[in-house]
Amino acid sequence: MGKHPVQMRAVVYSLSPFQQKVMPGLWRDFTGKIHHKVSENWLSATLLLAPLVATYTYVQQYQEKEKLEHRY
Repeated sequence: MGKHPVQMRAVVYSLSPFQQKVMPGLWRDFTGKIHHKVSENWLSATLLLAPLVATYTYVQQYQEKEKLEHRY
């Protein structure tokens, strides 16, 4: 028994240009979604952002102090 090639049919899916909606659910109730995510995860966001903000503030203050120290 030999191998016989089998013809495959290609199915082409397309959307009508009049029926396309690009990501319709993304912008629906956007502010409500953001409020929900922030109110649900405020503790995690605070614990993530607080050290970053503190480090950035410290570095800015240290650089300013160094700059003023070498002024004269």
